[in-house]
Amino acid sequence: MSVAAHRLGVGRRLDKQPVMLLTTRGAGSGELRTAPVMGFAQGDSTWLVVASAAGAAKHPAWYFNMARHPQDVWVEVEGNKLRVSPQSLQGAERDEAWRDILAKSPRYAGYEQKTDRQIPVVRLTGAP
Repeated sequence: MSVAAHRLGVGRRLDKQPVMLLTTRGAGSGELRTAPVMGFAQGDSTWLVVASAAGAAKHPAWYFNMARHPQDVWVEVEGNKLRVSPQSLQGAERDEAWRDILAKSPRYAGYEQKTDRQIPVVRLTGAP
C-alpha cells in the first residue's frame, strides 16, 4: 500500500465498513482525482457508496466527476484496484439501499438531516 493510500485511510474500517479509494476523472480538469469513501459491499465486485459530503449543501466533486466521465472510475479496496461502472440509484431501489446503509452506518442519518438535498447512493460494479 502506498504512503498516500495509507494516509487516506485505505485498509481501515468505519462502522465495520471498508474505507476505499475512489478515483475519478475531474469533470472540468480531466485530471485523475482520488477520495476516500466508505464502501458497502454488495457482492464480490459491487459496492454502494454515498455522496453525502457529510451533509453539505452540494454533492461531492467525485459524484459530478463520475457523471461526466463514467468510463473513468476505479476503486481500491483491501489492496485490490479495479475499474468500476457507476450507477446512481433512483426511486425504490435507492430507498431500499439507503435503509440498508443506515442499518450498517447510522451516521448517514445525521448527514441527511443537515441538508435539503437527497443524498445520492451510487452502485459501483466491477467493469472489464
